[in-house]
Amino acid sequence: MTMELLLLSNSTLPGEPFFQWPRPHVSAFLQGRKRLAFVPFAATDDMLETYMERVRPIFEEMGCETIGLHLEKDPAKALDGCDAVAVGGGNSFLLLRALYRTGLMKAITNRVRDGMPYLGWSAGSNVACPTIMTTNDMPIAEPPSLKAMHLIPFQINPHYTEAIIPGHGGESRDQRIAEFLAVNPQLKVIGLREGSLLHLSNGRLTLTGRDMQLFQAGSPATTIADGSVMHPDLRMVTDR
Repeated sequence: MTMELLLLSNSTLPGEPFFQWPRPHVSAFLQGRKRLAFVPFAATDDMLETYMERVRPIFEEMGCETIGLHLEKDPAKALDGCDAVAVGGGNSFLLLRALYRTGLMKAITNRVRDGMPYLGWSAGSNVACPTIMTTNDMPIAEPPSLKAMHLIPFQINPHYTEAIIPGHGGESRDQRIAEFLAVNPQLKVIGLREGSLLHLSNGRLTLTGRDMQLFQAGSPATTIADGSVMHPDLRMVTDR
């Protein structure tokens, strides 16, 4: 069975209400699904319920009852009663630690590979990658490993921008991605800009929203245009 993934760079654009830009895309993705498992563990413990209450009305508008897995005694088993899963953004290290601790790492991976639709944004998109090593987040918690679900064969840098802050001496995103590729040359990295998403369906990957940057070891970055259709390994589809 082919996987169905909708991976968002971010949930909210500056100056817009929460989750406004992706609503039509998410609504179409979840159409016909009635019970959505929500994974809020990228938030700190004191914010889990607040996070849940923030997303609940959005998914209710789409016809989905939202099941907060932070409230379940056995979060992995609770997936059995749901027909889609959403992994929210926040801190990737917190999220990954919780996925390992709760058994959700294996459970979600198996269910998604068996066809359960997977929605993720920001940190939720990071954990769909082979690792979380291209996150932008501080390591405020220590997961057992940096390895993630490997639902896709490449890395995502969400909230990507090539902008350099005037007067700031820190590395740019491009420099940090170059460091990652120097150590992990076997992996590809995409810079997914805010307001854009990747949709994996029927074995093809579609970019929607804005262009993205593709980084590979030993090669200059290349731009992939909005609307491009690719194989999961990021090769362009030519038989459309």
